[in-house]
Amino acid sequence: MANPLVYDGATLRITEIFYSLQGEARTVGLPTVFVRLTGCPLRCVYCDTAYAFSGGKPMSIRQVMEQVASHRPRYVTVTGGEPLAQRGSLALLSALCDVGYEVSLETSGALSVAQVDERVVKVLDFKTPASGEVERNDYSNISLLTAWDQVKFVICDRADYEWARFKLDEYQLDGRVGDILFSPSHGQLPPRELAEWILADRLPVRLQLQLHKLLWHDARGH
Repeated sequence: MANPLVYDGATLRITEIFYSLQGEARTVGLPTVFVRLTGCPLRCVYCDTAYAFSGGKPMSIRQVMEQVASHRPRYVTVTGGEPLAQRGSLALLSALCDVGYEVSLETSGALSVAQVDERVVKVLDFKTPASGEVERNDYSNISLLTAWDQVKFVICDRADYEWARFKLDEYQLDGRVGDILFSPSHGQLPPRELAEWILADRLPVRLQLQLHKLLWHDARGH
């Protein structure tokens, strides 16, 4: 039963809510409702959701929950932008968990995940040097991750790969989280090249391609 308190007093700015296949992470390929919050303090060079930086529509948590429920999903992903830039996102995450959805949060790793509901799967996207935002990484988040969570690195070039490989060892990520995702930056690094590097170094990571881009390219709402 949802706690009615989380429905009151919080208004979020929402860019879009849509139903599609999950394109990334552990539940890739599964039908999922996406709640994309507006706003982000980062400006990664490869960002493909710049349309979520501003605008959006103010919605209460109750309105968001009603729209999500209309799709009758099992999986819900809260994404952005950067969802944690809006304080109301914490209440939304808890509300979604309360009604029984399997909830994941896509976050940049620049903001603390300390107050995120423990039932939420955190997909933490650490920024590599070529992203232009490497200095924004908050490494204190690593101690808050569990075997249920995932860490993602978007790799733009060989230097990014070596940096991510070092972070893997430095923080012993293989023993801390459930999945480590290496994703080639779309249009910058050929996926096969990244695959060959991973194989050569026998890294304990999952090569991640963006399924939604393969199916729908850059169309919104997918």
